[in-house]
Amino acid sequence: MKFQIILLLTFTALAACGSPKQSDVTHQPTLADYQAGEKWVWKYKGVTTAGEVRSDGVDTREIVMADGVLGMTIGKDTIPVTEMVKQDESNTPRYAWPMEVGKKWKYENNWTSQDGTTGSQSQNAEILSFKEEEVAAGTFMAYTIKYIGKTTNSRGYNAEEEEVWLYAPSVKNFIKLTQSQGDFLYVEELIEYSRPE
Repeated sequence: MKFQIILLLTFTALAACGSPKQSDVTHQPTLADYQAGEKWVWKYKGVTTAGEVRSDGVDTREIVMADGVLGMTIGKDTIPVTEMVKQDESNTPRYAWPMEVGKKWKYENNWTSQDGTTGSQSQNAEILSFKEEEVAAGTFMAYTIKYIGKTTNSRGYNAEEEEVWLYAPSVKNFIKLTQSQGDFLYVEELIEYSRPE
């Protein structure tokens, strides 16, 4: 459950990333970069080192028009795209715009899960490369962003973690996430991306 909440929060931040350019510098997208009918589908799986499968499924996001406003579906919720593209004014953001290879920053996040558990993440982030990356959905130019740090929660959980995100400006989203947290390995990979012609 905690991993799903963390991923929901990080996904929302990720959805607000980069414009579809094939350059070495990527700026945060604007509302105009999205269109109704855009769709992303990821396959995800989380397994402990003992082989216990804790999550296994498919996650779909789509841009829809609701009451004249563009929004992204996230489960049963729809988040307005205007919220997703707001500039993050945090001193420790998920992303430090514009994206470019070699950039480093500190990411910190505090959260509360649906069961009331509170927690925090503190990670050092660095953009390692911008090159072609192949995933199930195809081959994309993507940034490799590495986060190293720690996650703790109010139930006594305390784990070192490493996350590697592959973010593709052309799809305005991540195409692969590999997360190692304590004895848990989580992988999420884009298997489909489509937009109206």
